[in-house]
Amino acid sequence: MQLFAVDMALVRRYLDSPVLTGTDAARLLELHGISDGTPVFLDDETMMPVEPLCAWGRSMSYADLAEGTMKDYGRIMARFDAHQATRDREVLMATEADLVAYKKSRTQLQEKPIGSSAWSKESSVLDQFFAFAVEQNYLRRRPVRVVSRGRNALSSRTRRGMDIRHLSLEQYRYFRDVGLGGQGPDSRLNRSYRGCSPHRDRAGADLAVCSGMRWQEWATVLLPELGIGVDCPGDEADFTVQACAKYGKARGVFVPEQAVRAVETYCLLERPEFTAASARRLESRHRELFVVSRVEPETGRVHGTLDGVRQVFVMQAMPPKLRRITVWEGEFGLEAMAVFLGRGGLMPGADSWKRYRHAAWRRMVALADETTPRLPAKRWRWHDLRHIVSA
Repeated sequence: MQLFAVDMALVRRYLDSPVLTGTDAARLLELHGISDGTPVFLDDETMMPVEPLCAWGRSMSYADLAEGTMKDYGRIMARFDAHQATRDREVLMATEADLVAYKKSRTQLQEKPIGSSAWSKESSVLDQFFAFAVEQNYLRRRPVRVVSRGRNALSSRTRRGMDIRHLSLEQYRYFRDVGLGGQGPDSRLNRSYRGCSPHRDRAGADLAVCSGMRWQEWATVLLPELGIGVDCPGDEADFTVQACAKYGKARGVFVPEQAVRAVETYCLLERPEFTAASARRLESRHRELFVVSRVEPETGRVHGTLDGVRQVFVMQAMPPKLRRITVWEGEFGLEAMAVFLGRGGLMPGADSWKRYRHAAWRRMVALADETTPRLPAKRWRWHDLRHIVSA
């Protein structure tokens, strides 16, 4: 079985068939309420849809799950299908023994067993799928028996609480300046540093700490939201996050002057290098991008062209995927409107920020000495920057 995910932009751009054009195919997807990220399962030989997996994928789209969530769930079911193939069984033929064997293979037998948190997610997805199969009459009953207290064989036996860790101010400074900023423990420049964007990474850390934003909120922030590059800049910034916020719940964000200044330093010293290097590439891809022609700071609206159509968006309602392809005319030509840029000239993704954080942790551990504040056993996460204590 092969797994794919719906992407209407790719369909419009690349589907070229005498039977159905890309625009027509995208219109059909919209007509049937199929969102980007919806998993599509196809048979290896016939390339026909595999049911009820495709029907289950459609049900997630109708439930309006996030694009990333649907992709993750699709990968989990594809992994379980591959496990079933090794046992000469299909997904709907799964027995309790199959599921218990799958749990052991994932949590004990594979080269890098997953932890209780990751398994809880997988077991929940499997449970949801088989509940759907029973509800839609593909199965008479679920393959796993429910035992005492509503537990089943797939449940994780680890009771998890809230995983909150606090950083002291000294720990944060060490993380920001040594790990991300390339300094040594004595605050001097460390010439062994091989990173390329210390000001960007430090600015991201300051923005996270000073505003209390979650990773997806500060990593996807746009320049006009901080008052940078518009006609009415200010010492502080105050805007609303919604599409990038947890559960899509709107809330106000205040960014103090110190964090805005850190971002401005990055925009002055490092960001032009990224924009100059990528301007020609972005110009050649302008049909794939949302090219902004006008920004209204007072209303938060941006006007531009996407897929050849004039569009108007409210910034707080722009999801990360749209923000990543949002560009405007800059000093060197087209440049991304996102604050933080990677080598390609567009917003870095989750894997890139994870790589920056892991590299910072390795530096912190390697340079630790008697002056270093106590480091935890597990590397810090970006989310931990929301929990800074002064003592």
